[in-house]
Amino acid sequence: MEQLTHFPGNPFLSFLGQPTETQLEKLNADFAILGVPFGSPYHMQGVASDASNAPSAVRGRSHRFGPMLTHYDFDFGENLFAGQNVRLVDCGDVISDPRSLDDNKTRVTDVVRKILSQGAVPIVLGGDDSIPPLILRAYVDSEPITVLQIDAHLDYRDEVNGIRDGYSSPMRRAKEMPWVEKIVHVGLRGLGSARQQDVEDSRAAGNDLITAKQVKNQGVKCVLDAIEPDAKVFITIDCDGFDPAIMPGTSCPMPGGLDYWEGADIINGVGTKCDVIGMDYTEHFPSLDLGGITSLTLVRLMVTLIGSMLRRG
Repeated sequence: MEQLTHFPGNPFLSFLGQPTETQLEKLNADFAILGVPFGSPYHMQGVASDASNAPSAVRGRSHRFGPMLTHYDFDFGENLFAGQNVRLVDCGDVISDPRSLDDNKTRVTDVVRKILSQGAVPIVLGGDDSIPPLILRAYVDSEPITVLQIDAHLDYRDEVNGIRDGYSSPMRRAKEMPWVEKIVHVGLRGLGSARQQDVEDSRAAGNDLITAKQVKNQGVKCVLDAIEPDAKVFITIDCDGFDPAIMPGTSCPMPGGLDYWEGADIINGVGTKCDVIGMDYTEHFPSLDLGGITSLTLVRLMVTLIGSMLRRG
């Protein structure tokens, strides 16, 4: 059996100090943590951008909370896992080969597909913003999926200098998948790579575009109302979708993004209303972070999703 994941770093600090498993055929988990440091770069500098260090940074920031998982959680008004015996397993990082970028991309899909076949929900630690389509390709046998994208940018370019699977195009590539029914873009603001045609194309494809200002003025209900009850939802978070006051560690910060409670309430709302089938975050650059608060916020959003899903049952 080909080894698909490994534990980077010595010592390896697992997410929340939870059990580990790289022999995926033996995986016995409700939630599987997976690091995907490498995606589809536009240039050689992007092969191992600082975003490739984010899985280790987030795991390291999470580690101190592992012994507290049975403690009282004020956001839930009880134990985080609601007293349930939750199997949370860290599968390490997808093994990558610098000599074969295409094989690396295929391996990401293969690993996620294996995790799904074992009955676990993948929670992916990115990596740049080219990785969501690599993950979503593994859901080929799924019922129709709604993708909830939290991002300052639309990410709906068809190509950049002939490259069609870079970090400006993940949502267009996702929507081309027959099993992706709809994308709800949330947190849009400011200038980015989108052209007028990209905006029109996304709307024509049946997607919803919700700006950060709309969330601020109308509340998170405008997001939750855009997603059908019991829909199968994949959540993808680009760190620049949040205000840099709480997520400064990203390469394209833009003032006016979601604040913490808006993000947490969206995730909690979707987690309790819908069937969340996976989550990722991308575009965390640890060298740009301040006191590890980006990593800390990501950790809290991920455990918020887990807690919300457990309460949905």
